[in-house]
Amino acid sequence: MAYASVNEVADRTSRTLTEEERLMCSTMLDDAAVIIDAYNANASDEAKLIVSCRMVIRALGDGTTNGVPLGATQGSMSALGYSQSWTIGASGTSGELYLGKLEKKLLGLGDRIGASNPLGGDKSCEV
Repeated sequence: MAYASVNEVADRTSRTLTEEERLMCSTMLDDAAVIIDAYNANASDEAKLIVSCRMVIRALGDGTTNGVPLGATQGSMSALGYSQSWTIGASGTSGELYLGKLEKKLLGLGDRIGASNPLGGDKSCEV
C-alpha cells in the first residue's frame, strides 16, 4: 500500500510527468512504502507521504538530459579523453529509491546511540 498517490508526486515536481513516468511512479510508490515500513512503520502519515514523494521524485530525476544525476553532491567532467564521475549523497544511486538524511529524520530515525552486550543475553539499551 502506497503512502502517496501519483498525483501527489506530480504536484511536487516542477515538470509534467509523462505517461510512462506516471506508471513507473505508481510502482515506485509501492516500493517506497516497503522501504519506509522497514525503517519505521509507526511514523506519522504526513511523514510517510512526504518521504514517499521525495524518494520517487529523486528516482525519476528532473527530466532533463543535462547529464547530472539528481542527488549528486560532487561531480567532475573532462574533455577530449572524455571522463565523467559523480558522487551521490546519502548512500544512494541515481534512479534508485533510497532514504536521505532528511527523510530518515522525518521518519524518526537518527540521533540515537545504542549498545548491546553479546554476553548479556537479551539485554540491550538505547540512549
